[in-house]
Amino acid sequence: MDLLRPSRRWRALGKPKRTELFIRWSLYVTGVLQPLLLIGALTGKRGAELPGALRITVAVASLTASALFVVCCRAGLAHYLGRRARPTGWLIAFTAGTLACYWAVLSSSSPTGDNPVPNSVATATWLLVFWFAPMAVAVPVKAVAPLGLLGLASSVPVAVLAGIQTATAVGLAVGSGIVMALIGATWRGTAWIAAVVWELDAAREAQARLAVAEERLRFSRDLHDVLGRNLTTIALKSELAVQLARRGRTEAADQMVEVQRIAQESQREVREVVRGYRTADLAAEVAGARSVLRAAGVECDIDLGPDAAGLPPTAQSVLGWVVREATTNVLRHSEAGHCTVTLRLDGGHARLTVENDGVTARPADRDQPGTGLLGLRERLAAHGGGLATPPADPGRFRITASLPLDLPALEVAAP
Repeated sequence: MDLLRPSRRWRALGKPKRTELFIRWSLYVTGVLQPLLLIGALTGKRGAELPGALRITVAVASLTASALFVVCCRAGLAHYLGRRARPTGWLIAFTAGTLACYWAVLSSSSPTGDNPVPNSVATATWLLVFWFAPMAVAVPVKAVAPLGLLGLASSVPVAVLAGIQTATAVGLAVGSGIVMALIGATWRGTAWIAAVVWELDAAREAQARLAVAEERLRFSRDLHDVLGRNLTTIALKSELAVQLARRGRTEAADQMVEVQRIAQESQREVREVVRGYRTADLAAEVAGARSVLRAAGVECDIDLGPDAAGLPPTAQSVLGWVVREATTNVLRHSEAGHCTVTLRLDGGHARLTVENDGVTARPADRDQPGTGLLGLRERLAAHGGGLATPPADPGRFRITASLPLDLPALEVAAP
């Protein structure tokens, strides 16, 4: 059972987090491979050009630079995603360590007749590319190219001082520049993908919040339309009644009677607005759920059967709330790509099932539902129904609401 915990923890992470971890460790692998390739080159046949003490020094410096590489990648990606300031200190330390290793390798040997470009130059070229990779993520775009050109320009005189011909040194710099450009574009693009995934996740959450905000706006707009005119009329007639009463006119009583009538009419209209807000129509809620889910990139299949239109108004209202809350759960608490809504009538009961494939971890706490499911359970229980979360296939979540059809007429649904 314990062997399954890492897999469950991985599945419990959201898609943005999993994407970032995959990208992050892909970058780390480059830092791990660097000392292995460098040490392999130093211990090979052509690496015998270097003195033994220098090979050990370069190997130690390479391991240190590799550790700094991982730190710079981690901090640089966090900076790119807007989570921390630019790791300037780490980048300077990494640059110093890499350049020290670079200059030591280049100055270690001179060209020979059969090897005009020593192994040390090829090794130093790899070190230059290795240094540029995290810089492409942590440094602003406008400064990346000048920084890379500066590194390439500094490599030419060092190679010449090491005994390399000027044309050969320039050719190595040009080749290194091409590789550095490819590496920089790849790493910067990889970090950009991580940022886009997080932005899409934030947009999805914002879309769910906007759906709730739009419903609240509709309710407030309806209340404003109903109460605005009536309250203005009440205020004017009350002021008129005060003036008439001060003058001893009997018309003041007539005005107050009119105020009472308008107030009672306002109460009735407010009840109508609240009833329309608290009473959910099943067909309208299903259509709204399909529209919202598809806008969020979730395919939605609806199967209400032929008898859905004949459900009692109370049953339609209660089941409409189930669809509304289930849709909110899919948007806010899952990473679903597909959702199904099914309604069946069986033996005087209506059974509504909502299932999605966006579960990131096996829900071990089914007996401890969240606030939304608890509210639905209470709402259904008030009408003699119930809510269940029966087991579903791995990676899927299902809720089933059952409701008797012989319900009394609905006035205002429970909040």
